[in-house]
Amino acid sequence: MELFAEMKLRGDGYAGGFSCGMTMHGSQTMERLALTEGNGELKEGKMTYESPEGLRLTVEKSKDGNALRIRTNVYNGTKEEITLEALTSVGLKGIPVDKVHRMQSFWSAEGKLRTETIEELHLEPSWNRCGLRCEKFGNVGSMSVRKYFPFVALEDGKTGSFVGAQLYLASSWQMELLCKEDDSLTLTAGLADRDFGQWMKKLMPGETFEAPEAVIATGTSLLDVCDHLVKAQHPLISKEDQEMAILFNEYCTTWGNPSFENVKKICDKIADKGIKFLVIDSGWYGSERWWECVGDWEVNENRFPGGMKPIADYVRSKGMIPGLWYEMEAVSAGSKHYNDAQHLIKKDGVPLTVGGRRFWDMEDPWVVGYLSEKVIGILKDAGFGYLKVDYNDTLGMGCDSAESMGEGLRRKIVASQKFFEKIREEIPGIVIENCSSGGHRLEPSMMQICSQASFSDAHEIKSIPLIAANVQRVIRPEQSQIWAVLRAKDSKERIEYSLIATLFGRMCLSGDIYDLSDEQWEWVRQGMEFYRQAADVIRYGKTILHKYEETVYNHPKGQQLSVREWKGKRLAILHRFENSQKLTPEFPAGSRILAEYGSGDGDFSAKAWLYDKGEKEL
Repeated sequence: MELFAEMKLRGDGYAGGFSCGMTMHGSQTMERLALTEGNGELKEGKMTYESPEGLRLTVEKSKDGNALRIRTNVYNGTKEEITLEALTSVGLKGIPVDKVHRMQSFWSAEGKLRTETIEELHLEPSWNRCGLRCEKFGNVGSMSVRKYFPFVALEDGKTGSFVGAQLYLASSWQMELLCKEDDSLTLTAGLADRDFGQWMKKLMPGETFEAPEAVIATGTSLLDVCDHLVKAQHPLISKEDQEMAILFNEYCTTWGNPSFENVKKICDKIADKGIKFLVIDSGWYGSERWWECVGDWEVNENRFPGGMKPIADYVRSKGMIPGLWYEMEAVSAGSKHYNDAQHLIKKDGVPLTVGGRRFWDMEDPWVVGYLSEKVIGILKDAGFGYLKVDYNDTLGMGCDSAESMGEGLRRKIVASQKFFEKIREEIPGIVIENCSSGGHRLEPSMMQICSQASFSDAHEIKSIPLIAANVQRVIRPEQSQIWAVLRAKDSKERIEYSLIATLFGRMCLSGDIYDLSDEQWEWVRQGMEFYRQAADVIRYGKTILHKYEETVYNHPKGQQLSVREWKGKRLAILHRFENSQKLTPEFPAGSRILAEYGSGDGDFSAKAWLYDKGEKEL
């Protein structure tokens, strides 16, 4: 297995093998580049490709724990302007593979593992090795986790070895699996190219362009590789968000109708429950049809007389940090700015409209100033310490303003990320939550500028434990905010089922909390206490066992068992679904149960164990 890089310039010829339109791999650009420094070994170092006329392609490799971080850039040392139309972040060739693991994602169904053999993907080489085989997948648009996560893991069943890759890219991306000359595979990953994502980038003489980062890791199991990739993520978690604190979000309590009075009522009910953050979700602004008022950010004085400061002050008086929801990059149809074309993203010269939404041009200084007043200003003046940033549709293939639609898209998303950084600079210590209709932005470059993320919009469905466990493969669990929506009608088993699902990440409560009985609150208290006891294992541990043999999400069947380990402690999580069996972890000899929660006694019940691992490994 060998590391390499790929690029293609406009005007250069494509490779043969019936590949034109499927891939830009192996073009004439690469024929004139020679490796002049370094090699393709998977270790720290630098590789440089150069052409006689001064084109330079550089790959920098740095160790990051058990992973290797890759930074690739192109320098135009020629005397002419060049146009890139393909550039990899990382390439690996000569990989022995018999299975490919990807993670699929749709709204409220994030992280579903998809495993296929090479034969199922039709990636066996042709009989005389002249026809290229290619599996190309990715995302086009500004919801970077839609259809697939920017992740892949390749398995060699003969040796039991795995290699995985993850991209740090919030706009259009692609991954390619290729074979031609032999039975091994080639993997490339990076920006969605001209064919796939309408991307081209001009470089003047003396200019450099850097590809998005990628991280690769090897291991002896899928869980092993995922753990290495996730632990190479280094998010800027707020100093106020360091201890796995529990949150409350009122959305599934008020359903978009928050007010001073009902948020005050929530405060009074949860003030002594050990909850650190109380987040006011959508509906605090505009008219009663708040979904049409995104973009104006005028406080609804009927709901919050005197603005947002009185309720923020009240939340703080009860010992909690107040949070507020925004969809700051969007403008909806009822906004006074909806037809303000000068400051909106355009496609083909007109404002880009998607499902009744338009989008601020985050490269526009006027927009940055406006949002600095309407977002940063309101948060600072009212004293909010938590910001939930939602993003509820995608820009699609791209927009005007650059040399290509795809480059326009990339630049707008980079500008959005810079505004996240501006918020952190102007409100030190603020906790930022990354939400995009739940989990549509769960990729590392967004995760590293936020403290937390909505794992999904799956607030109450039965598949929450499946989604929560799967998402843990690609983001750090201390950032993965999992909802437990509590209802007055909930049985003890249902409350346990919901709370135990949050053990895959961060506990976020919502629902009918002021209608729960004292007995129900006692069940919740017990679950919260167990969560606190398990918090370090969740945050720092490694998942060493994950069993779920079915594939259905909407009507889960069977059972799921997951075990996570850290410093001699293990956390086992069991969820039972339809037609399930009762399971217990295989407790090693000499192990000792430290805490238990739940029953796991029937279908749609759950149980969790915290125990030391004893002398023998699972």
